[in-house]
Amino acid sequence: METNRCNIIKLQNNDYHDVKLIYINEKVRTYLGGIIPDEHTLNKFSDTLERSRTGSYYWVVRLKSNNDCIGLVSLDRHVDGQHFEISYEFLPDWWGQGYAKEVISRMLDYIFDELHLTKIIAETQTANHSSCRLLENVGMKLEQTVTRYGAKQAIYGMEKQSWDT
Repeated sequence: METNRCNIIKLQNNDYHDVKLIYINEKVRTYLGGIIPDEHTLNKFSDTLERSRTGSYYWVVRLKSNNDCIGLVSLDRHVDGQHFEISYEFLPDWWGQGYAKEVISRMLDYIFDELHLTKIIAETQTANHSSCRLLENVGMKLEQTVTRYGAKQAIYGMEKQSWDT
């Protein structure tokens, strides 16, 4: 898949070193439970790679201009067990430049038009104002707030007919 500026590529074994930079970045992991200690990054990556082979979807986001990895995006079962959840992590150097919106918008096309899902959700900490704003900017609506993982979480949703209009 691609956007104007990015390629969205299925996660592969050779992506480990790029993805590790996301796992260990304090800014990226602020609202995601903290950095993943170095000694656990390979296990986390291996688990993610395995899950991508068994019904979950994980992609690296690379710049078209130089192939640099700028983020990770996923589609996986939400903790509620009913819906798929879109998640994303972008390196701070690329924040505020529209890359995440561009990629998430393309992913919504994929989710509704190619996977034919009828609803997608996203969960983020309410304290992560940038993420909440991004989800609202792509058209997702706040459906509920819950306390999970020791923090207040916002659950956003979108149904296919909302995306098609």
